[in-house]
Amino acid sequence: MNNEIWIKQSKDRCEKMGINPEVVPAFTQFYSEAELSEKRAEYEEILSVIDFFVHKMLMLMKGLPLLILITDEKGCVLEMAGDEAIRNIVSQSGIQVGLVFSEKEAGTNSINLALDHREPFQLTGRDHYFRFLENSACYSVPFQYTDVSNLLGTITIMTSIDQHNPFLLAMLCTVVDSIERELLLKKQNRRLHILNQVVIETTRNGIIITDRDGKITEYNQFAEYITDLKKQDVLHKSIAELKVSQYISEVLHNGIVYEDMEISIRQSNQGEKLVCLFDAFPIYDENKMIMGAFAQFRDITERSKAEQQINHLAYHDDLTGLPNRRFFTQHLDKLLDSTDGEKQSFALLFLDLDSLKKINDNLGHNNGDLLLQLVAERLKLCSRSSKYIVSRMGGDEFTILLKDMKDQKEAIEAAEDVIKAFEVPFVVDHYELYITASIGIAYYPQDGLDAETLMKHADIAMYLAKDAGKNNYSIYRAAKSSLGIEQLTLESSIRKALQNNEFLLHYQPQIDVETGRIIGTEALIRWNHPTLGLISPAKFIPIAEETGLIVPIGEWVIRTACLQNMEWIAKGIPPMKVSVNLSTRQFLKRDLVETVQSILLETGLDPKYLELEITESMTMDVNFAIEVLGEFKKLGIPICIDDFGTGYSNLYYMKLFSIDRLKIDQSFIRDIMTDSIDADIVSTIIAMAYNLGIDVIAEGVETEEQLNYLKRLRCREVQGYYYYKPLPAEQLEQLLLSSR
Repeated sequence: MNNEIWIKQSKDRCEKMGINPEVVPAFTQFYSEAELSEKRAEYEEILSVIDFFVHKMLMLMKGLPLLILITDEKGCVLEMAGDEAIRNIVSQSGIQVGLVFSEKEAGTNSINLALDHREPFQLTGRDHYFRFLENSACYSVPFQYTDVSNLLGTITIMTSIDQHNPFLLAMLCTVVDSIERELLLKKQNRRLHILNQVVIETTRNGIIITDRDGKITEYNQFAEYITDLKKQDVLHKSIAELKVSQYISEVLHNGIVYEDMEISIRQSNQGEKLVCLFDAFPIYDENKMIMGAFAQFRDITERSKAEQQINHLAYHDDLTGLPNRRFFTQHLDKLLDSTDGEKQSFALLFLDLDSLKKINDNLGHNNGDLLLQLVAERLKLCSRSSKYIVSRMGGDEFTILLKDMKDQKEAIEAAEDVIKAFEVPFVVDHYELYITASIGIAYYPQDGLDAETLMKHADIAMYLAKDAGKNNYSIYRAAKSSLGIEQLTLESSIRKALQNNEFLLHYQPQIDVETGRIIGTEALIRWNHPTLGLISPAKFIPIAEETGLIVPIGEWVIRTACLQNMEWIAKGIPPMKVSVNLSTRQFLKRDLVETVQSILLETGLDPKYLELEITESMTMDVNFAIEVLGEFKKLGIPICIDDFGTGYSNLYYMKLFSIDRLKIDQSFIRDIMTDSIDADIVSTIIAMAYNLGIDVIAEGVETEEQLNYLKRLRCREVQGYYYYKPLPAEQLEQLLLSSR
């Protein structure tokens, strides 16, 4: 809570100083080359210790885009390490080695807050004062000489906002704790050299000194503790009794120096091993002849435990204790590398909890987290054999890796065991909660020879289980047809199409039949393949749906349509709605609302000028549909039901769903003049929709007769080839400008 108060106080100070948060600050406070060299020389030992731990931390977090900044006690950046892409970005804004952070120039930032309050800080998104930092997450922890509380500086992690995780701050605190202990050990060692033999018994290092013949002459109490040998039993005796005797012999006979050699020692009265750093070097007389050896043990057991903890946190989920996505992916890759597809098979089960969001919304996220922990325990009970590896992939998604299968029935039995186990309610805060799971199953080698393909196919199977009504499992079935090779080619090309900007949008105007004016437009995706030319959406959309690529494609369509609408508004075209179709996959994504909200904030488009079109089939899960569509309603985003009349919904549900508009499917409009049933259906839909306060638009209007008939039925909005076919953005823009 103090952190939030201090952040607010800092922002208030920045505002009073008149700092403009919209600009990128012009940093002016830098150490000179001489000052920087002097400070780095002063911090040489400190930086070497930090570099050691930072290197280990970056290795553990390999794959995450992290940038590490090390500052002194005044906030000057002494070193930067980590992701080059982030480094280039922050360097362009003036953040570089030698910069001295100050609140009056850097605004509210984690480095100054950590230095001022001597507390760990994390700043994410809008916690920063400057807007250009809102896409970043920063974690800063101060470090000091703990024996005298002498503040030395800070260590900071910078990363992109989408990588934000409180675990990064916890991990950094653990690393800084280890650094402070190591700095203290280094400091103690310096004192040891200064005081030499006078303070040999006061050091917390185990000290052994021998003469030139290998007889032990000094053996302090910490050497006794570490080696589990009493001083009276080894003094004036040969080093042969010691486990490190071979190293000391090398020192005595060959003058070899050992430094920071990590060894493990198991004591007879202790259950766990001690981990020590062992040093040994020769002692010379005035004639530069070896007269003995000096050896010391530095107990780093706690530091080693901290490193193991960091490693555990890096590869395990901190909420459930299960292996995390990183652990699962690495283990799967190793399994694939060592597996002979002809002799050994395994199965991948992808599990997604049904309706966890409802529990979070009604009982709070704390109870939702408790439920996830109980789910994890129950999954472990279902998978107690060493053949199973249960992992949490994030959110409410889990995987079960089933190795050494005798036959494929084992995976089906495992899925059935999970579904049966979930029949027993979970007790959370005196509530009995029932939750179900949808499970997708993919087999190696028949469903994929690499991790990405297996994960994708298990995910597809999971969505099939959801589509079939949830609380079930589904086995991946590869589509086989004469177009198989073409589909594989298209799938590969779709993955590259977004990166290569091959997709484009056409826009079909929507017309007010009374005035003939354009009142809105529908965004329709097209694919201009570099070699195959224009590819019909009917060909690539089903493949994108099957592979899950429809989700990033759908986000691109929403973002592009919003940007185009903002561009038209900026050119003086009266604001109008742009309609975008959502896919089933998109609609089922738990972060859909957050994604759309983020795009609107990013583009600056007023939510009322983005209309989302869904199909009736997406509303089969009524409770889920009410929940999601209600969230869009709160944001002010209009919702349209596309292809109405061909699916499963009725007009009563349309009211519950907070629907703004119905789009009558063109299959009814096509034969409206010749088929009395189609005409009656259209008439009924229009009349009942208006009675419920819902607008209606008819698509596929191609003739004047169809238009006049719809006018008689009081249908006020239409779209179709009678007026305009879908047009490129540039052509529609010219049309809108000329009609203005």
